[in-house]
Amino acid sequence: MLYVGMDVHARTTTMCILNDNGREVKTVTIRGSWKKVLKELGRIKEPWQVAFEASCGYGYLHEKLSAMAERVLVAHPGHLRLIFRSKKKSDRVDAGKLAKLLYLGEVPTAYVPKVEVRAWRSLIERRQGLLRERTRTKNGLRALMRSHGLVCPKGLWSTKGLTWLAEQELPTEMDTLQREVLLEQFHSVQGVMRKVEKVLKQVADGHPGVALLRTIPGVGIRTAEAVIAYVDDAHRFHSLKAAGAYFGMIPCQDQSAGKNHLGHITRQGPPTVRKLLTEAAWQGIRHSPQIRAYFERIQQDNPQRRKIALVATAHYMLRVMVSMLKSGEVWRYGAEAADALAVDSVQATAPVPKASDNPVAIPA
Repeated sequence: MLYVGMDVHARTTTMCILNDNGREVKTVTIRGSWKKVLKELGRIKEPWQVAFEASCGYGYLHEKLSAMAERVLVAHPGHLRLIFRSKKKSDRVDAGKLAKLLYLGEVPTAYVPKVEVRAWRSLIERRQGLLRERTRTKNGLRALMRSHGLVCPKGLWSTKGLTWLAEQELPTEMDTLQREVLLEQFHSVQGVMRKVEKVLKQVADGHPGVALLRTIPGVGIRTAEAVIAYVDDAHRFHSLKAAGAYFGMIPCQDQSAGKNHLGHITRQGPPTVRKLLTEAAWQGIRHSPQIRAYFERIQQDNPQRRKIALVATAHYMLRVMVSMLKSGEVWRYGAEAADALAVDSVQATAPVPKASDNPVAIPA
């Protein structure tokens, strides 16, 4: 058995190959596309395993290598840095480290979802990017109007409000051009967002887990789909604490002897899910006595603990979601539970299939 460690980049890839005794057989740098790398690996006659660090395109490489190698491991970049803290860093050194970890069976692996789930995640992130762009455009239009003493009416982004924006007389041609450009950007982003949200809704409507999570007060379609897309298989988390750690919702810890200091949350994992969970927590606090009671218990009537309590509530809702995805049970408190039981598409007695078991069909 040969052990291959790869340091992968867009235009160069360095491979280090170890034999059964852990000794270096070959280290080579391949310049060119990943097709050249796969061709070089295809020339290996003996059985081999391979490990490489997760980066852009890791899913594609994982699928191609899985058809060739005995075993393929994708290393977690953050955990690798914790294992190897060295001031000497190069592609050859990194490839050698990965090969040695693979030989020792100590590669800190990262989860690799199927291509459909990766596409789902990517589209969710694309919507978030469009949302940020739309917000910047709105702020630009408001600032332009305010700079000329114009007070924007309520409902500025309705048809009536946009007509008002287009009809305002501005003092210079440059200001008029700026308004036209911003309005054109706004309408363009709105059109693209409608297309993206239409496809996301079709995908969400076809997944039973989305309907299940939406039985939680305050959880809408955007939050439910993001959690499911990034969780994929809820059973891969051995504990609810592991799920919180994956999404960066647990606090940093500095413990030594009798002292234990807990700081801010780690913020690891997808920030989009944390953002949506925080928004859902606010809605849950408003609409659910149980969620509000949890929030108030953490806050302890102290305004300084408001943000801490909000993040803790979002973490609590995440743990509830993962538990529901594992068990298939709906939200079970008060009147909300009675309404939730009326959801026909939810099977309350069987675990919800993971996202990769429900192909994400993207319409043409």
